[in-house]
Amino acid sequence: MRILFLDLDTLRPDHLGCYGYHRNTSPNIDKIANEGTVFTNYYTPNAPCLPSRASLISGKFGILHGAVNHGGSTADMDKQGSKRQFRSEIGTESITCMLRNAGFRTVSISPFAERHSSFWFYSGFNEMYNTGKGGMESAEDVTPVAIDWLDRNAQEDNWFLHINYWDAHTPYRAPGEFGNPFEGEPLPAWLTEDIMKEHSDKTGPHGAREISMYDDSTDPEYPRHPGSISGLAGARIMIDGYDCGIRYMDGHIGRIMEKLKNKGVWENTAVIVTSDHGENMGELGIWGEHATADNITPRIPMVIKWPGGSRGARDKGLHYNIDLAPTLAGILGQKTMPSWEGTSYAGTILDGDECGREELILEQCAHVCQRSVRFGDWIYIRTYHDGYHLFPKEMLFNVEDDPHERHDLAMDNPDVCKDAAWRLMNWHDSMMARRKDAQDPLWITIHEGGPHHARGFLAGYIKRLIATGREEGAAELIKRHPGEVLDE
Repeated sequence: MRILFLDLDTLRPDHLGCYGYHRNTSPNIDKIANEGTVFTNYYTPNAPCLPSRASLISGKFGILHGAVNHGGSTADMDKQGSKRQFRSEIGTESITCMLRNAGFRTVSISPFAERHSSFWFYSGFNEMYNTGKGGMESAEDVTPVAIDWLDRNAQEDNWFLHINYWDAHTPYRAPGEFGNPFEGEPLPAWLTEDIMKEHSDKTGPHGAREISMYDDSTDPEYPRHPGSISGLAGARIMIDGYDCGIRYMDGHIGRIMEKLKNKGVWENTAVIVTSDHGENMGELGIWGEHATADNITPRIPMVIKWPGGSRGARDKGLHYNIDLAPTLAGILGQKTMPSWEGTSYAGTILDGDECGREELILEQCAHVCQRSVRFGDWIYIRTYHDGYHLFPKEMLFNVEDDPHERHDLAMDNPDVCKDAAWRLMNWHDSMMARRKDAQDPLWITIHEGGPHHARGFLAGYIKRLIATGREEGAAELIKRHPGEVLDE
């Protein structure tokens, strides 16, 4: 048995052909989808990068493993304290520990652990190849390492190979010689000049006038990633840059596929295509960032080709990335680990059985502090720290009718909001009862000064807002965050 795990950083599913995108960004990923199952409502419970992979590897929600932020004490997993054995829980119960126990040679090609000083990520891996650029890799840095490993090992049995590509992550980095295969192609139909005008007046990092988070600085090394955008012409630069990153990466995935076919093992190799989080491209006024707990950032692709499993199937059930661990354990005849919180969907992969959860609780604590509830056609978003975006306390969107989150329906649907808030409270009570202490990592994050990417920037950003004619936004930020302005 062989398993190829393609970990494609910052890949939103609706920019892939197999999820209905109108641009041809993903011909090779689409071929994999045709041979397996596409999961259309798949989410990470904790976004963005570090928290998502912490959940994937541990099989636990962030409120239980503790690593929910990109800085401060909540960027690290909780210590086990007196219950820690000779080996820690993450050192014995990670998804990769399970795979190694099942007889797999486990291999990772990724810079992630060093990028975030998250060395727990190595738990359960026999071999680790750090591509060395801390997430600034382009596919040409990654593919040769993978091809070399496959040349030496592809025909061996029982390996799990994790390959991590970063081309869809900011700054968008497809080489200049790649060109732009999407030049002149239509933009997503929901974007208009009026919407872009709205975006130019918004307050908040990674808005149209501050793509670089709190200013409009640019790096000449990355011309596909502008510092600011104006109108549909500016949106085109941004979206083309993102889509070119996907298409360029997809071409390298094609090289991996071809190598496996040349080695004669493609048909008997399971392939998992997924991501850590998505990328807002205008939703909530945010461009080129994964900063919220809305329906865009936590939603991720999941495509699974399994030898002997379903082909060309689509599953609409609600699933988390923490569900992958018990799913693989079930298929491989392994026991689930005591600490896992996931639910297996092995029957979907093997037999096409419909399954899924009634609701999902999603969280973001690195750019904002939000928790949301995804249920039915709804996503309810509750904001605890707005990350300087001036979000209201509650937001509600119908993701079927309004997938790009244009119309906040919270005021018009109080009963739906009450239902969602009850679901969130019920989940929270259940999770806190399982913690070894009474500290919620989200509130630790807030009391330590807020999400990592909203610390130490407010005073300077207020000056920029005033200088660019957005005095009302500046005044509201001062009103909402007076202590933070004084601290700076």
